[in-house]
Amino acid sequence: MRAYETVIGLEVHVELSTKTKIFCGCPTTFGAEPNTQICPVCTGMPGALPVLNREVAEDAIAAGLALNCEITRVSRFDRKNYFYPDNPQNYQISQLYAPICRNGYLTVETESGPKRIGIHEIHMEEDAGKCIHDPSSGCTLVDYNRSGVPLLEIVSEPDMRSGEEAVAYLEKLRERLRYLGISDCRMQEGSMRADVNLSVRPAGSETLGTRTEMKNLNSFRSVLRAAANESARQIEILERGEAVVQESRRWDDERGESYSMRSKEDAQDYRYFPEPDLLPLRVDDAWIEAVRVRQPEFREEKTERFLREYEIPAYDVGILTSAKRLADLFEEASAICGKPKKVSNWLMTETMRLCREKGVDPEDLAFSAEHLAALVELADAGEINSTVAKQVFLRVFEEDADPVRIVKEEGLRTVSDRGELSTAVESMIRENPKPVQDYLNGKKKAIGFLVGQVMRAMQGRADPEAVREEIARRLG
Repeated sequence: MRAYETVIGLEVHVELSTKTKIFCGCPTTFGAEPNTQICPVCTGMPGALPVLNREVAEDAIAAGLALNCEITRVSRFDRKNYFYPDNPQNYQISQLYAPICRNGYLTVETESGPKRIGIHEIHMEEDAGKCIHDPSSGCTLVDYNRSGVPLLEIVSEPDMRSGEEAVAYLEKLRERLRYLGISDCRMQEGSMRADVNLSVRPAGSETLGTRTEMKNLNSFRSVLRAAANESARQIEILERGEAVVQESRRWDDERGESYSMRSKEDAQDYRYFPEPDLLPLRVDDAWIEAVRVRQPEFREEKTERFLREYEIPAYDVGILTSAKRLADLFEEASAICGKPKKVSNWLMTETMRLCREKGVDPEDLAFSAEHLAALVELADAGEINSTVAKQVFLRVFEEDADPVRIVKEEGLRTVSDRGELSTAVESMIRENPKPVQDYLNGKKKAIGFLVGQVMRAMQGRADPEAVREEIARRLG
């Protein structure tokens, strides 16, 4: 069999985190009751006129600057005509001829090193509604809450050569947009979804093959599996001497296969024409500069600064900067308590463990830097032992509770009274003659059980090392 090369380009739809829709004042709250966030504009009623949400335009400019794009000084909206139940106007307001951003790039890390992925354009558009199919009744219901929610469509060049490169690009894109704060990019909620355009060609050829498009993939795993599957499918077709058909396909992640939806539409099929109800958007240098000065410090710059300013390893920095919320918590808590390595340890170990166990995205961490810093100081001063510190941190993580108040009200401060500790050890020795004898007979591991009995009796408030020392002293 001949060697083939896979060619991938991505169209990524990103739902913006604005409070209102792109052309009306309806809210964009996720999970609201169906058809409760709608008005004549976003349901396409006759005579209703759209008005552009300025924040959407500023978010688009911010994304363009972050992705090294040229900002179009005069961009325009167009009507994309198609008929579907979730599209109430029977057209979508989008940008075809003069998108707001062009000619950008994003550099990603691949197995062979850094690679620049070109970004053809970024355009603004409105989302459609959502069809809900009820298999029990055979009915289809439509929820228009999502209709008019602002989207950025980010269209890459066909510069990726594998599913792994596509995922690396998506991960980097999500990171950059989250640092900007313009979208939560929750793929499971549909606020970031990718269309995979893929073709194959003989290795060494410069001519692009016939592409297919797989629509609305909502996880990195789906992108990886769908790309591998479609590449293999097209190669098999070519090896049989047949031609690949240009079409849109739907990926079934449960079955691990795709199936044809429809022949791939071209621009002329949508009968695009300029949107008559919206004026051209004029972006001057002053507006671009006003957006530029508000751009955040991105992960690359933050990584360099953390390594320079804090005495923590590169591994720590890599984890701390993986989410902007983590990085902010680290800096704020370190400024309060002056113990960056201790703060880093709590974020890297207990915080990340609880995030995994409870399914919490690090960007959604709700506890304050003040409470994290207070816990670090309590533990570092020996006022609570490590076991109690973890118990208290769970409350901080879940409730943003004040650790100082918890320790005081629940009597969790480490017992430092030597007399109380000695009394507890004496009682333990009296109540556990066999383990004591095992220890005296040379089974040194038995001391772990004895320490545990004292800690239980003292409700975890003792210093384990002090308990161990007291037991060893008493038993010689």
